[in-house]
Amino acid sequence: MTQNVQDDDGSGAKDGLSGDDQASQRRMIEDLFEGGLETQVDPFPETDKEFSKLLDQLRELGPEDLREKLVVSGWKLTPHGEDEMRCQECMYYLVHKRWCDLPELDLPAEPEWWCRLWRI
Repeated sequence: MTQNVQDDDGSGAKDGLSGDDQASQRRMIEDLFEGGLETQVDPFPETDKEFSKLLDQLRELGPEDLREKLVVSGWKLTPHGEDEMRCQECMYYLVHKRWCDLPELDLPAEPEWWCRLWRI
């Protein structure tokens, strides 16, 4: 992986990942869904306790366990629910980097994607 020291320049680099590495990881996510990956979109964590329980499950996973991160977090490549919630409105989404900055996920994300750890 390429180290990018200046990740605040809007280039999309995050935590040492080059733009190419991010694009590759984004393609891996899309490929998993194209391959039929199903995730746990329900139940949505309504309380802090439920939210923390999901975070605990994610912390048990290794950083390389992309598939299980997506499953546990309820990741989707489309908006969710009647309100069409999306990453773009989530407090963890870094718009200019197209990145989910929730430490337990720390993944590239498109604005129209969603997961059940979504928060405003």
